[in-house]
Amino acid sequence: MTIAGRTVLVTGANRGIGKALVEDALRRGAARVYAGTRQPLVHSDKRVTPLTLDVTDAAQTQTALESVASLDILINNAGMALYDDLSDRAALERHLAVNLFGTFGVTQAFLPLLTRSRGAIVNVLSVTAFAALPLIPSYSISKAAAFSLSQSLRALLAERGVSVHAVLTGPVDTDMSRGLDIPKASAESVARAIFDGVENGEEDIFPDPMSESMAESWRSGAAKALERQNATLVGVPVPSP
Repeated sequence: MTIAGRTVLVTGANRGIGKALVEDALRRGAARVYAGTRQPLVHSDKRVTPLTLDVTDAAQTQTALESVASLDILINNAGMALYDDLSDRAALERHLAVNLFGTFGVTQAFLPLLTRSRGAIVNVLSVTAFAALPLIPSYSISKAAAFSLSQSLRALLAERGVSVHAVLTGPVDTDMSRGLDIPKASAESVARAIFDGVENGEEDIFPDPMSESMAESWRSGAAKALERQNATLVGVPVPSP
């Protein structure tokens, strides 16, 4: 899957990794980039089509779908991260609404277009899907759930020719992580690595130095082997209750 000549949709495209993904897609020669944002967006490049898209709003998702004639690559980048301590159920529900169900809803809406193009789904996740960060437990839980969603979709959509890529980021210098005093990768370098991973056909993309240190152990480990083994069960008749 090359980016040149393709049609790409990026959610959460107004800042951070999302904004960098839009710019890198243009640099790689994308034919059209749909930029999904909750607030109005203006872009100087005529290849960019802004879409009002709150991923938690089913009506906005449907309206956005009606504006997109074809699609090769869907990048589910929109997300939220708030500090919490799991004492408030509402905080967990807010994270799940955006990071899990938002990703699911947008994917389901655009899946017919992606099936038609035999395209790709790219879910921007986090290494907290592997190991929770107790400073942001609700975020960690939601990203772990979205990673499981990505693995499930990968197995279920393979026969339709749709690839699913999970992006496992470490700390990135965005508004979400501004309060953490730790080394961070730039959003621009992460966006480049994401598209490199898609073009190279990597199922799980580790786009920064911190996450890259985990890549080999994940790809050659027992958990990844079990994922591949479980994927072979797709289509096996399920016994009646």
